[in-house]
Amino acid sequence: MRYPEFLKKGDTIGFPAPSFGCSIDPYRTLFNNALKTFSEKCFTAKPGENAYKCDGIGISSLPENCAREFCEMWKDPSLCALISCGGGELMCEILPYIDWKGIKSSPAKIFQGYSDNTNLVYTLATICDTASVYGIGAADFGMEPWHDSIKDSFDLLCGEKLSFKSYERFERESLKSEENPLATLNDTEEHIHGAYIPASDRNTQAKLIFDAREQHEDVAFEGRLIGGCLDCLANLVGTKFDKTADFLEKYKDDGFVWFLESCDLNVYSIRRAMWQLENAGWFKYAKGFIFGRALNGEEMFGLNCFDAELETVKKLGVPAILDADIGHVKPMIPIICGSMGKISLIGNKMTLEMYLR
Repeated sequence: MRYPEFLKKGDTIGFPAPSFGCSIDPYRTLFNNALKTFSEKCFTAKPGENAYKCDGIGISSLPENCAREFCEMWKDPSLCALISCGGGELMCEILPYIDWKGIKSSPAKIFQGYSDNTNLVYTLATICDTASVYGIGAADFGMEPWHDSIKDSFDLLCGEKLSFKSYERFERESLKSEENPLATLNDTEEHIHGAYIPASDRNTQAKLIFDAREQHEDVAFEGRLIGGCLDCLANLVGTKFDKTADFLEKYKDDGFVWFLESCDLNVYSIRRAMWQLENAGWFKYAKGFIFGRALNGEEMFGLNCFDAELETVKKLGVPAILDADIGHVKPMIPIICGSMGKISLIGNKMTLEMYLR
């Protein structure tokens, strides 16, 4: 696994828009303030040519333009890291235009993004053997004041922090708007983890705990971290960009911890996506799962989000942590996709430690 160098003061950060750009408010104002913030922290901020565009469908520009921008910025030796401007809908359409051989032969550099950016975060790891960061987009660095999760993401980019704990509260409704574009996280909701603990032997029973404060045993597992947004991952299965089987065999001795979250999927779509990944062989060497809070996980026709996520997990007989700080319902812990991870849940506090090997 190739790991890029962390940021140092004086480095130049590029901001490509392989998915949506920052063409409208509140994102434009947030992004501009993020550029200012990075400059104040002694970094040079360089927006890509598509950063402020909106002439694409579901992404900032035509797919070939987005792919070219990303590849050129990746190969540009003056840029030490790339942070995606934002998420979107059709980033998958840029994949046929990516110069994968050129990415592999160029020095590794940080790429960070989430949601639609799964299309690059996941494939950089599985196709190019290059670790990247599943974390907040560029605009989020423009909020004032920074939430602790924003500082955590910045500290990871600088290599100052590779161990993170879950936050106390999460945001149900954002205060961000065109009139108040720089609003910080409105984290009003108490954060309560759930957990699935498989049976350890024939004399014990599996446990599903909906409130981690009630559990009487700790949950711990480790393996190579891999995953992203289920909406995008299910779309990649079976395509020519699905090199998961080779990746799993290469690192099978490590085992895998899958971090998964969803955006548009309802509970039945989540269950179908989990079934699809399972039957494509993606979970062959799974050691455990971390599920982020689903953005559209309301119960439907007797199926709740936990049951949608865990039907596959129960068959695998591995542990899972539920409602973690990953993905669209913020705050968000940054995860180095492709790194080794140790995960524990003690009481209501999840800890994620990452190792670069």
